[in-house]
Amino acid sequence: MNGGDYDPIPRAPLPRLSPVHIPEGAPVFAGNRPRPTVVLDGLTKQAIEIGRNRLIVLGAVFCFCFLMLAGRLVDLAVLRQPDDARVTSAEPIVERAAITDRNGTVLATNLSTASLYADTARLIDVDEAVAKLMHVLPDLSRAELDTKLRSGKTFVWIKRNLTPRQEYEVNSLGIPGFSFQREERRVYPFGRLASHVLGFVDIDSKGISGIEARFDEVLRDPARGGKPLQLSLDIRVQHAVTDELARAIQTFRAIGGAAVVQDVRTGEMIAMVSLPDFDPNNPGGANQETRFNRATLGTYEMGSTFKTLNTAMALDYGVTTLRGGYDATHPIKVARFTINDDHPKYRWLSVPEIFIYSSNIGSVKMALDVGIERQKDFMSRMGMTRRLSIELPEAGTPLVPNPWREINTMTIAFGHGLSVTPLHLSTGVSSLINGGIFFQPTLLHADDARPPVGERVISSQTSASMRRLLRLVVTNGTGRKADVPGYWVGGKTGTAEKASGGGYARKALLSSFVSAFPMTEPRYVVLVMIDEPKGTKETYGYATGGWTAAPTVARIVERIAPMLGVLPSDGPDPATAGGALITVAADKE
Repeated sequence: MNGGDYDPIPRAPLPRLSPVHIPEGAPVFAGNRPRPTVVLDGLTKQAIEIGRNRLIVLGAVFCFCFLMLAGRLVDLAVLRQPDDARVTSAEPIVERAAITDRNGTVLATNLSTASLYADTARLIDVDEAVAKLMHVLPDLSRAELDTKLRSGKTFVWIKRNLTPRQEYEVNSLGIPGFSFQREERRVYPFGRLASHVLGFVDIDSKGISGIEARFDEVLRDPARGGKPLQLSLDIRVQHAVTDELARAIQTFRAIGGAAVVQDVRTGEMIAMVSLPDFDPNNPGGANQETRFNRATLGTYEMGSTFKTLNTAMALDYGVTTLRGGYDATHPIKVARFTINDDHPKYRWLSVPEIFIYSSNIGSVKMALDVGIERQKDFMSRMGMTRRLSIELPEAGTPLVPNPWREINTMTIAFGHGLSVTPLHLSTGVSSLINGGIFFQPTLLHADDARPPVGERVISSQTSASMRRLLRLVVTNGTGRKADVPGYWVGGKTGTAEKASGGGYARKALLSSFVSAFPMTEPRYVVLVMIDEPKGTKETYGYATGGWTAAPTVARIVERIAPMLGVLPSDGPDPATAGGALITVAADKE
């Protein structure tokens, strides 16, 4: 048949249909036409059964694959981390306690960062991985990176402590085989400020220098519960001292300098500065010169500032008094050497005049009256012959003459022949003016429940005399530029030629000023040392301590006294309290 309702293509035999009875006259529609009963033969049943079996097998395969994927996801997300085996190959994550100043300001703390590593066995295209990573992390070495990625190792560090942006950009590359590990990075919020005190850590957060090295185990100790290590520093004072010392170094074109502020009642270091300095956040960018701590590690002949110790020694042993004196008319000749005064008076000088005018001749004669053995004993009591127990690995040991002969006694009297650190000098002067008690210097904040214990080294009467003499140097002597109205600053200038090639370099000076305030009741010692300053037009070409270090001390005192709660006073000047000691007019330096 060729009707449109029939398919001319041969088909399988149609099943036989049962006869259907339709009532006569009833309308027949497609929707209500009775359905015939289908009778399937054996061949048709077989075809349907085969199709159903195939569907069952295919469904089973899909279910199996789905279960495999689900199982893998559970394994990765729940049962174990994908990088667990690799993490054990890396250094363990170490948490480190913070470091704060005496007021609780954070000086060093931790920042959580991501470190990038690779499983080279999972890399598909090493060349592509190197090219993409170099685009995101250009500071990497291409050759080193290529070697690492071709090593075949399951764990190699690529870069530690990435920034959040670097982490995002690496992640965006979508390179298989790379993963991140969370680590703690040590950060120093104030950058260079107090860098020589704080020190720094290595890539694995182990202390390398400064407080970080000295208290490495303490800062790592979990038993502390993360309690910060509190230092004696006041970061506000540290900033002011650093700023003024840097200004002096720039003004006088010096190669460096050091400055300290020390509490004379406890030995605590309120500020400790060494310039040039470095950024502990990037210690790799610092050289040996910038890492060198001039305040605690460098040993120097401190020049006339040592006359402070020499005068106190003579007074305390009773070989002279404030009303005594010595003949400074003629220079002292020793073998082929001659000891002169920088500002000779060519006459008899009282003890206060010897100190105020910084007479080498008078100082030598006082030391000779004391004698070699007693001088050695006194310098030892003042800590000048041994390493001080400051909490820093970078602490210098004085260069002491051996044997200690009479010529050494003479030169030490005016600050030559015995090299000490600036910290030694500030600690010694603290003992001279605080009533005569020696406190070990410390960078840790004093515990009120356990106040520091000191040792008496001179009498309180000698200490009172030294306070008056130090004040006289500022009112009548070479330290006038250190005067700050109301704070009764006292101090002593020092200008020493630096040792060089077995002698001294006349144009390479070490200019310093050691001071304290207020002299009515001393609270703080301030010492400034400038390494190789050059004279300026304003200083008439002079680069001595009175012209360089003394005015720096004045600016420091003006800035830090209000921070430390020291108020100016209009009381009697301690230089003249109890009667004038000298009546001669002071000379200019």
